[in-house]
Amino acid sequence: MKNVAITCVLFLLIANASAAAARVLHDELGREVRVPDHPHRLVCLAPSITETVYELGFGAKIVGITDYTRYPPEAAAKPSVGGVINPSLEKLASLKPDLVLAIGDLNSSELVHSIEELGIPVFVIDPHGVEGIYRSILSVGNAINQTERAARLVAELRARAEAVRKRVAGMKRPSVFFLLWADPIITAGHGAFITQLIEMAGGNSITKNMPGEWPRLNLETLVSMQPEYVLVVRDSGVSVNLLKEQPGWQNLQAIVKGRVLLLDDRINFPSPVALDALQDLAKQLHP
Repeated sequence: MKNVAITCVLFLLIANASAAAARVLHDELGREVRVPDHPHRLVCLAPSITETVYELGFGAKIVGITDYTRYPPEAAAKPSVGGVINPSLEKLASLKPDLVLAIGDLNSSELVHSIEELGIPVFVIDPHGVEGIYRSILSVGNAINQTERAARLVAELRARAEAVRKRVAGMKRPSVFFLLWADPIITAGHGAFITQLIEMAGGNSITKNMPGEWPRLNLETLVSMQPEYVLVVRDSGVSVNLLKEQPGWQNLQAIVKGRVLLLDDRINFPSPVALDALQDLAKQLHP
């Protein structure tokens, strides 16, 4: 009996030590974060992070997502902690996560600090450009201890992107304007991953040299550029039919003549589904 008791005590000590085991990593903001060796309960504070975690085969470990999570479809069944910018800390804490994955552009430093004050580690990614998407996949893979799967996934995505580049190489590059929002007019500028996707798909983004990733511009400037195509996200709140009736927009030939490229919202996510959008866009630009 004594040996059995000793064995049980040792087992519990080992189990507790394993549960408490953690690694110190640097997230993409350069912060030191103590993450569990084997996280079991993840909260993802952006739809793009949720999709990445699923692609890494770790979707079953997600206990919380944010509103408007669409990919993969089964992720929508997970409990939501609210909006990306203003999630409910109470709801988040009730899910008892052992790791929260956040995104720099959308989740504020105050939010990250508030979560850490609850004793929950927060690992932040900060993707910029297509290379930033690849880097963040690797970072998430490292944070959830799935480094090999992340490396394989990035290799697969790079191969898909290269296949698109080769297919459109040497073809005429039509000028494209990406319309994120119409009032005010917001688009994708220099360094934005959407700008780079347009270029990779065989188009020529007319705003690729505009400073800032998501700049605004006035209608007169847009009309003076006269892009061959306007790229719009389906069901985004931007209605091409309504734009045709608005003063000024009637001077934009791409709108008047219906030279509009329609993509679903996968192009909005800095995650693996962006490569699906790339392939779709390339087919539309170069059937």
